[in-house]
Amino acid sequence: MADDDDKLARIVEARMKLRERWKDRMHATPSLADGEPMGTGPTNRHGMPQLPPDQYETKKWPVLDLGVKPEIPTSRWSLAVDGAVKKPVTLAWNDLLALEQLEDTSDFHCVTKWSKMNMRWRGVRLGDVLALAEPDDDAHFLMCHGHDGYTVNLPLEEALKPDVLLAHTVDGAPLAVEHGGPCRVITPQLYAWKGAKWVTRIELMREDKLGFWEERGYSNTAYPWRNDRYS
Repeated sequence: MADDDDKLARIVEARMKLRERWKDRMHATPSLADGEPMGTGPTNRHGMPQLPPDQYETKKWPVLDLGVKPEIPTSRWSLAVDGAVKKPVTLAWNDLLALEQLEDTSDFHCVTKWSKMNMRWRGVRLGDVLALAEPDDDAHFLMCHGHDGYTVNLPLEEALKPDVLLAHTVDGAPLAVEHGGPCRVITPQLYAWKGAKWVTRIELMREDKLGFWEERGYSNTAYPWRNDRYS
């Protein structure tokens, strides 16, 4: 148990050092730096309207994907973190569950104009997993790869925010296959396409590269409160 506690403490220390390097860039992002705070979740809207511009609320959770819904049992699940890193890592399911588990409530905004509010997530901070791999000092971006061939890019200042999770549980239940289970990335301060379903690899990059939808005309920045849908 002491060894596990020491390991978790080292991960937290590494994550905090990584976030400290990117603190100024994170605070300069629109969701934190615009005239009124534009965070997510009931405790973070800070008086903002309930919904971003041109969004409507849904109680359902529509399913959007590339037409492939890979079923990956947790016994075969793995996540590689590689690219511009000092220590490439590959996590099995039990490795993911051994990391600090976070519960967070946030909103889910789809570029097709629906929003599902107050979703209760459980998972691991993406920042913890990135810290394990020790991104190179000149790594500024990452690409998330899904089992279905999907790709999506993020700048590190967005990826390291504490509400960006590798989520495996939602509203108290394991994440369903159609929503990216057993594990997906969620990016509450951006439109939801910036979070890859069925995530299998996170590639750190020195230079930005467009993902699947960005190559097809979607915004490279994807800020819901700025109605930032298309390039």
